[in-house]
Amino acid sequence: MKQPPHQRIARLYSSRWDQGYVASKLRTDPLYTALVSELKDSPMSLLDLGCGLGLLAFFLREAGIQVPITGLDYDVRKIESANKAMVAGNCQNLSFNHHDARSGLPEHSGNVSILDILQFFTSAEQAELLKLAAQRVAPGGKLVIRSGLQDSSLRFKITVAGDLVAKATSWMKAAPTHYPTAMDFEKILGPYGNVTIKPLWGKTPFNNHLIVLKRD
Repeated sequence: MKQPPHQRIARLYSSRWDQGYVASKLRTDPLYTALVSELKDSPMSLLDLGCGLGLLAFFLREAGIQVPITGLDYDVRKIESANKAMVAGNCQNLSFNHHDARSGLPEHSGNVSILDILQFFTSAEQAELLKLAAQRVAPGGKLVIRSGLQDSSLRFKITVAGDLVAKATSWMKAAPTHYPTAMDFEKILGPYGNVTIKPLWGKTPFNNHLIVLKRD
């Protein structure tokens, strides 16, 4: 019997901890199937900012999306793990590199993703990163973002608590700094094209939303 995608991807990792995390994350988080839906019809290359262990890239490959993907992340250990998984899976046209987005972004023209990292940037840094990312989206391409949104909900409070736990356990290298609002995304990204925002929390307790900019 063929294994489900989350198990096949998890087996690419050598660390038992990474294997367990990857299998659980891909099985329970609605993010990855949502990204497949957003990107499946695009022939453009993808710049994945905050790629972590490379889960998005490997999930897109499982879904048959073969475009070149460049993943960047601040966490050296996660990049090393992603590169080992890439070799184990004999994956082509993938690249994972250590990079601090605060120093700017490399040249790129295509689709861009920013997943679950904006809360670790200040408000000013978020605005700069979003503008730089939007400028690297080709006409007809997309900037796809998953972020917790700042509001008065219980979900938002749980989101903050979850990020603090991630920092305390050293899974994330930094504590949350600032959570954007829906209005922030509309104001910053609106000049570049059409912006849509919708909930993407699935069965999780977090206040996660999917923000999509489609360039004109």
